[in-house]
Amino acid sequence: MQATAEDVLAFLKDKGLVLSTAESCTSGLIASALADVSGAGACLDRAFVTYSVEAKIEMLGVCRDTIERCNLTSEAVAREMALGALAASRADVTVANTGVVDSTDDEIPAGTQCLAWAFRQAGDQPAIFSETVRFDGDRRALREQCVRYALTQLPVYYRRMAGGTD
Repeated sequence: MQATAEDVLAFLKDKGLVLSTAESCTSGLIASALADVSGAGACLDRAFVTYSVEAKIEMLGVCRDTIERCNLTSEAVAREMALGALAASRADVTVANTGVVDSTDDEIPAGTQCLAWAFRQAGDQPAIFSETVRFDGDRRALREQCVRYALTQLPVYYRRMAGGTD
């Protein structure tokens, strides 16, 4: 089942959670999808649009070494983005994405997206989950699919973090 922005906001409100995003390829579309829903301000703290390498490093504290070792399109970078957004906000949960929407000469196919979800936990290190997915379509379709997927997986990973089942 795909969650809508309304579903995710209802989930966040029900759990008393505040969300921040760290977006590369989606360029703020995750936050924008939520902001389109009345009452989003109760659950949406901020969105970091970090399209460039320098923005990821400067705004979110992504390590240049991680980018060089793992590639910009990697779960390692997405995880550091999610943790950086968590550290730089009042959010309880963050979602981050980085990926490729255009065909390039690289070994990473267009449509590849790396996502991460980080959850603040009392007295503990944040819980973090990540995955790599591949979508098909043009730039717009790829970005929209990534937004829907990021929102759909947020409650799934919350339940996993809380010890429940999917």
